[in-house]
Amino acid sequence: MKVTLNNADVLKNSVGIISEIIDEAIFSFDANGMSLLSPDRNMVAVVDFKLLSTAFDEYKVDSEVKIGLNLPNLLSILKRVKGNEKITLSMPKNKLEMVVEGSGKRKFEIPVLDIKRDKPPIEQLAFPGKVDLESSVLEDSIEDATIIGDSAIFEADPNTFKISSKSDTSLWELTMQKGEQGLLNLEAKENIKARYQLEYLKKMAKACKLSKQVTVEFGTDYPLRLSFKEIDKVNLNFILAPLSEE
Repeated sequence: MKVTLNNADVLKNSVGIISEIIDEAIFSFDANGMSLLSPDRNMVAVVDFKLLSTAFDEYKVDSEVKIGLNLPNLLSILKRVKGNEKITLSMPKNKLEMVVEGSGKRKFEIPVLDIKRDKPPIEQLAFPGKVDLESSVLEDSIEDATIIGDSAIFEADPNTFKISSKSDTSLWELTMQKGEQGLLNLEAKENIKARYQLEYLKKMAKACKLSKQVTVEFGTDYPLRLSFKEIDKVNLNFILAPLSEE
């Protein structure tokens, strides 16, 4: 296995976001690219990440390779890679070797971990509602909601999408009608409503910098999926368990 990125920002930014939710995970390298599918330790959220082979400047993977890594450790190295430097990942032995080329050549080696973790069965999820938003709408909404409470309520019907947050004394809400600027698509056959932890949503919303658009899927008292995509480069999806109604 040998893969190269002439600009490591997409990997650096993705790992930086993911590492706030999970600290250890198994990365898979196959013909399609680099991927990760893992729940957090509290089994509240799942991260589904794919860095497509087309995002790499060189991508040589003869057979599937699985590498267990500590994400904060990986991120600490990626942060040392400047935007004009090239990074190459390989595994000549039971360590991940990372070679950074810019002003000279720097080599880092980090241990591969033996991680035992079942893949969450996310393919079984069927979301009743789907909303496509400009990423800035979600990012601003999460920031607004955090001022008021510790959870956000997502609601949709065939014509309206709404996010709100409330406390004993205060309320914030955003209401968007189908066709309104910032609301790119709305699919909901009936009224749906669920509540989610803002602690997680704040971390997930950092992925808004990866894509100008986000897809929000949810249902009544059902998990939430946030999907961020940059064509031919990266797919970063999060799944978040709902909170019980207050």
